[in-house]
Amino acid sequence: MNLQQASVSRPLAAPAESAHDILWVTYRWMSLGLAVTGLVAWLVAQSPAELEVVLGNRPVFYGLLLAQLGLVYAFNSVAVRASTAAAAAMFFAYAGLTGVTFSVLFLVYTASSIASTFAVSAGAFAGLSVFGALTRRDLSTVGRFATFALIGLILASVVNLFLASTALVWITTLAGVAIFAALTAYDTQKLMELYATGGGGNLALRGALTLYLDFINMFLFLLRLLGRRRD
Repeated sequence: MNLQQASVSRPLAAPAESAHDILWVTYRWMSLGLAVTGLVAWLVAQSPAELEVVLGNRPVFYGLLLAQLGLVYAFNSVAVRASTAAAAAMFFAYAGLTGVTFSVLFLVYTASSIASTFAVSAGAFAGLSVFGALTRRDLSTVGRFATFALIGLILASVVNLFLASTALVWITTLAGVAIFAALTAYDTQKLMELYATGGGGNLALRGALTLYLDFINMFLFLLRLLGRRRD
């Protein structure tokens, strides 16, 4: 068999996934994570016994928060070298734990206002993320500013635990919406760059957690603005 015949008979190699292909997979993972969070939050909120365990026991509640933080910090380093199944398990474990702690939202806000705010958040997130994926403008400056602003937001929120200022609550709420809107566009652009150049294993899942966190935080700040509290 000559080289020409070999080249004809040899199957063509499958093309590598493009950055846009991986981004769509990222969106699917993120959507599944949000679905898990919402379902778990709703189920826990429907069970007085489970609510008593979570909210009536401070060590349990704070332990859940610490477990969430631990999973977030461990995820990226573990996901690079772990199997897809293991990385997915960690991602959904985090989404589930977030759902448990988010069950309190159903006690504070009406279900209809939570649903409508979620819809607003989804629309805003979709527009901002698509902008970040498609724009040719470098969003690095926006991302750096948003990151520093986030540090200031956290410090202001801690200070307001002692001041209990209504005005500062509104300022931090509006700032939070703006910060995570900016981070959504910036993080999407950075993920596109990472996907284009490669960056270790489970890229889509690692990106899903990043965008999941942007969405969740933007939703929480919008809920402060748009949510209708229970009587």
